Amino acid sequence: MNPGQPRLVDPLPRSDDKLEPALRPRSLNELIGQDNVRENLGILVAAARQRGEPLDHVLFYGPPGLGKTTLAHILANEMGVGIKVTSGPAIERQGDLAAILSNMNQGDVLFVDEIHRLGKAVEEVLYPAMEDYSLDVVIGKGPAARAIRLKLPRFTVIGATTRLALLTAPLRARFGATFRLDYYQPADIQAILGRAAGQLGSPADDAGLALVAGRARGTPRVALRMLRRVRDFAEVRAEGVITAEVAQAALDLLEVDALGLDDLDRRVLATIIQKFGGGPVGLNTIAASISEEPDTIMDVVEPYLMQLGFLERRAQGRLATPRAYEHLGLPYTGAENAPTLF
Repeated sequence: MNPGQPRLVDPLPRSDDKLEPALRPRSLNELIGQDNVRENLGILVAAARQRGEPLDHVLFYGPPGLGKTTLAHILANEMGVGIKVTSGPAIERQGDLAAILSNMNQGDVLFVDEIHRLGKAVEEVLYPAMEDYSLDVVIGKGPAARAIRLKLPRFTVIGATTRLALLTAPLRARFGATFRLDYYQPADIQAILGRAAGQLGSPADDAGLALVAGRARGTPRVALRMLRRVRDFAEVRAEGVITAEVAQAALDLLEVDALGLDDLDRRVLATIIQKFGGGPVGLNTIAASISEEPDTIMDVVEPYLMQLGFLERRAQGRLATPRAYEHLGLPYTGAENAPTLF
């Protein structure tokens, strides 16, 4: 497939679709959590329907795994239109975006994941498309070259990003509605897990689901991944029912502790404390020490550690807090005389 070619997605998952899309809600009424965002999107959809117009351009931002892609599919489904899915890195040239836009139909949704990674030249093509629904094309080369403007049907761009600050100001300004997705409350995560367990055909009691929800880092994607692994454990080593005891044993085997920290989280904290005296230490240095990508640590690990109060981000680098020492069972000695784990 051409890297810039979008993949067409049916906003209504069929019974033979893959498991992951099938677990996603298909309407705003089915959406659990994100109450303020859901209410605002409901007004946005209702107003667009009343006027008989396409949705205004929408931007979602926030940590990964909170449902930005799901919301894009929900909006397309609520409006009864098609959706084309692509990502910032996949659109490498202006021609790639032009090919996508020229195939849009009236009211269609173009979902661009990781939109902050669009190239500057590509953004220049997107600006008039979002604002004036037109596409500027240059035909020919040299003195014979001429520019023509093609009219496009009115469509909706839905962008998603985990790094809002990396979006250029002109691109941000062209979105009529911007929403931040926050981490979910444990009760909401438990409700999501209960719905998913029913769809998976996995018997589960409230105590088992509550235990998984409490270790899901407030992130539905993490919660659903854990649920599938706990289900596997229950089917192989228990009687197929997800109880608190079964969930505890399964998550212990996965090395997910009571606060939801996994092996990578603990390695990051241990590296800062053991190798660098608790910090401050630079992100690239931490990444090199544990053989991980800096972006993975910044986008996946750090937000949750900072939410727990285990990590501070300073101009000089990352600093482990006394709470991080306590969680790892290490005596806090400040920046000097860092304890060892082994």
